[in-house]
Amino acid sequence: MRLTVLTPSFGRFSQEPIARSAQLGLEIIDRTENHPKTGADLIEAISDAEAILVGLDCIDAEVFAACPDLKIVAKHGAGVDNIDLAAAADAGVTVVNTPGANAESVADLTLGLLLMGARRIRAAEDSLRSGEWGVFFGTQLSGKQLGILGFGRIGREVAKRAAGFGLRIAAFDPFVPDEAIAEAGVTPLPLAEVVAGSEFLTLHLPGGEEPLITSEHIASMPAGAGLINAARGGLVDETALAEALHSGHLAFAALDAFATEPPPADDPLLGAPNLIATPHIGAYSDIANANMGTWAVEDVVRVLGGEEPRFPVR
Repeated sequence: MRLTVLTPSFGRFSQEPIARSAQLGLEIIDRTENHPKTGADLIEAISDAEAILVGLDCIDAEVFAACPDLKIVAKHGAGVDNIDLAAAADAGVTVVNTPGANAESVADLTLGLLLMGARRIRAAEDSLRSGEWGVFFGTQLSGKQLGILGFGRIGREVAKRAAGFGLRIAAFDPFVPDEAIAEAGVTPLPLAEVVAGSEFLTLHLPGGEEPLITSEHIASMPAGAGLINAARGGLVDETALAEALHSGHLAFAALDAFATEPPPADDPLLGAPNLIATPHIGAYSDIANANMGTWAVEDVVRVLGGEEPRFPVR
């Protein structure tokens, strides 16, 4: 059994996935150069593959048509928006992912970004390094409302951590019943009410074709609020977000995801004040890396061996 690995993050921070592959008799074919691959470069790398492990590579109908031996596509992560699931079904290819493998890692980063923004940590550090000794008043978390959009595995982990800071927590998720949100000690509310009533707003939903958070939503947020996005860049109208930062309506935005990754150097959002930006590092922790790689190779072996996978997407 062979697995063609396209994502360079496989086993990068943990040797457990490599060791597990060897234990299961799975040969790893490393094609991680030039990630993410597209077009002819991608097809050449996987043309005779039975199983592939992908990161941000776009696996569309053209790819499935050009790779007749392909039996399984495994996503090194949770989001499968870069995989054409309908085309996979038509080709008889199983798609798996690793839901929850990085939930705690992303939640940790989310709280870190929240604290950086609320307490103006980056601005204070920049000031000190420039030779100043300024006064930087921030916002205390306790008693404020944190709105969580998306109450899946990551959203729930964020709520657990946020409760320890004394935050009131409200959440919206179109896929999770209100009763399940309430059982977690969180107030379920409609999208507009969560956005308009939260001093801090954090996003943990899959991306779509249009932004979930529009200019109208941003305008409805309390003056001086902060927005954190460690999910998908396309969830937010980035032009409106930049304008809200320039105007001072939002005190800060902390982003680990952008609509275009990496964002161009002249992106107006990167020049906005009080922006905290990280290069999509939410899943980059030792434990998350071990989980994603190990769970993925185990499901690849299951499918190639004729068994049902643990984490089928379809």
